[in-house]
Amino acid sequence: MLDFIYYPVSAILWFWHKVFGYVLEPSSGFAWALSVIFLVFTLRALLFKPFVHQVRSMKKMQDFAPLVRELQEKHGDDKQKLATEMQKLQTEQGFNPLSGCLPMLVQIPVFIGLFHVLNGFKPGAPGNFVFNAADVASFVEADLFGAKLSNTLSQAPDVLAAFGTDRLSMMVVAVPLMIAAAIATHFTARHSLERQSAQAAANPQAAMTNKLMLWIFPMFAIVGGPFLPLAILIYWLANNFWTLGQQRVVYRRIDREEAASADAPAVANPEGTISATADSATAEKASDDQPGEIPGVIEDRARDTEKPGESR
Repeated sequence: MLDFIYYPVSAILWFWHKVFGYVLEPSSGFAWALSVIFLVFTLRALLFKPFVHQVRSMKKMQDFAPLVRELQEKHGDDKQKLATEMQKLQTEQGFNPLSGCLPMLVQIPVFIGLFHVLNGFKPGAPGNFVFNAADVASFVEADLFGAKLSNTLSQAPDVLAAFGTDRLSMMVVAVPLMIAAAIATHFTARHSLERQSAQAAANPQAAMTNKLMLWIFPMFAIVGGPFLPLAILIYWLANNFWTLGQQRVVYRRIDREEAASADAPAVANPEGTISATADSATAEKASDDQPGEIPGVIEDRARDTEKPGESR
């Protein structure tokens, strides 16, 4: 039913495994782990522009929050009128709140797709989407310090033994990954919330959401980690590290753009007339080129050629 997601996800994973399997052993756990990490990097690189659009959209929403509150106070009793005015404001100001959710919404089916693909790697399986039987055997044999990538910490001992691992080996690798994923999730949320305005943070609903993002969401990595395949934990950690680095790059670029826009002189106003800054620059240039002349007025040079006492 979701093959349109499963096949692209498995194809990207297959490609990176061929790359790292060529450098390392195809059955190496590090080759498969790097394949999962670069699967994340590939997908997030494709979503870079939507992420930038998301940040800009959120910034616009913060800038026009007073106008939104004014509309809510004015048309709070008329939901239809409020919806119309809100849509009009969004169109005029060029932002769409739903676009800010796009990167996150795209990652959800990718997460589901990767989870489904990993569950297809079973001992003796004839294939797994784009992977053939040899690829499946390679993944099943791969391990990181004795922990298998497709197994979970909560699986029964006999299931773990069927894959050639045990709970202790899984704990040695999975627990540090769970803790690291939780810490990365926390700092990613903290870095994002630092951009929030003081007025927005003071809102009770926003304050509750901020607490969820800072403390509850990271705990999902600890609470849910034992039930996730090891490769999913690697995906989670890599995704958060990418997000944190991407936020720093995008936020700095947007800050530089805003600083440059604030320092740049105005050239023209909305009516198309030359601004005062441009006028003064033009006047200064004209004054330097023709001392004593009035900028913008063409002087009659015919007077210079007339003889004294002669009329024109």
